[in-house]
Order: sequence, then structure tokens, then C-alpha cells
Amino acid sequence: MFRKKEFDVFKVEGLEERMAAVRQLIQPIFQELNEYFVNELRPLVGEELIIHIAQHRRRTANAPDFTWSAMGGDKRGYKKYPHFTLGINENYIVMWLSFIDNPQNEKRMAQALLDNMAQFDSLEGYVVNGDHTVNNYQPIHEADLEAVLTRWRDVKKGEFQIGRVLVKGDPMLKSAKQARDYMLTTYQQLVPLYNLTRQLS
Repeated sequence: MFRKKEFDVFKVEGLEERMAAVRQLIQPIFQELNEYFVNELRPLVGEELIIHIAQHRRRTANAPDFTWSAMGGDKRGYKKYPHFTLGINENYIVMWLSFIDNPQNEKRMAQALLDNMAQFDSLEGYVVNGDHTVNNYQPIHEADLEAVLTRWRDVKKGEFQIGRVLVKGDPMLKSAKQARDYMLTTYQQLVPLYNLTRQLS
């Protein structure tokens, strides 16, 4: 599970040095957790979720301040589809259901969520984000969710992510099983939204 040394990776100076730390400390945790989640989610989503771990190969200068893995899509990639994300930066871990970089049929998916707003009613303690390139999120009960979804539908740069956050220092992270169970529960509670949109993607 993620501990202080994994959060401290983002204090490492230099692109190559930080990426070496990401590969050594964070990516093995991503792989282990994702394999567990994929196995647990398979009967709920009715498909094998493909694991993708960000390699940051396009970076030539700045070291990443956030790194992530994705579950979903196909073997060639995940951004065209709804997908589950597990990510970490210096301050927190995120578990998202993500719709980023103009996925296929995004207008239909956004409208499906707008037409089924009651699906969000049970998601207490969840947060949303409208731009995956910014380390930012807003509690769902404070967000104008309809406006966020409408912007995703109507604005080319619009995106949508929904999930939960574990901040650095959260007592839950002291127990690997408790933290893993919390993450899995997050993804399980997002499955209805995934299934609703996946059939349209």
C-alpha cells in the first residue's frame, strides 16, 4: 500500500531520477492493486478490464507531479473509453471513474448521466473533477453536478471524473487491507455509472 515514501517520490528532483523512483516504488503497487481490482470487478462489469500504467514517455523536461494507472479500454489504450483510474500525487490518492480526452460518443455518455442524475444520490463523500490535467477536485455536494456534466457534453475541452480521495496521512493508509477495501468499494459503487456509459462507448 502507499506509504510516506511513495508520496515523497514527488519531491525527487529531476525527470529521470523521479521516474526511476516512480518505477521502483509506485508502479509495482499499481500493478498489484489493479490486478486485484480487475479480478473483483470482472463479474460486475461483464468484461476483462485491461490494466494500463502511465509511463510518461512524452516527457522530456518536467518531472510528473502525478502518476496513475487505468483499468479499462482495450490493449491499445483507455482514453477512448470510460475507465477506472488509480492515481497518486504528493498529497493524495485518487480513485476515479474517468472520461477524459474526448472519448468516443462522449456527448451520448454525458447525456445518459444527465438523464440519470438519481444514480449520484447514493455517492456520499465523493468528489468530481472537470480537468484531468489539473490536480484538483470538488466535493460532489458542493458541485453543480448538472453544470459539470453539461460542460463535459457541450465543451470540447470538457471532461468528467468522479471518485474518492485518500489524503496523505489518512489513518486508513496504516492498514493495507482497510485502504484496499476502501478503494475497491469506491470502484464497486461507481460500476453502475460505468456500465451505463460503457454500453454507449
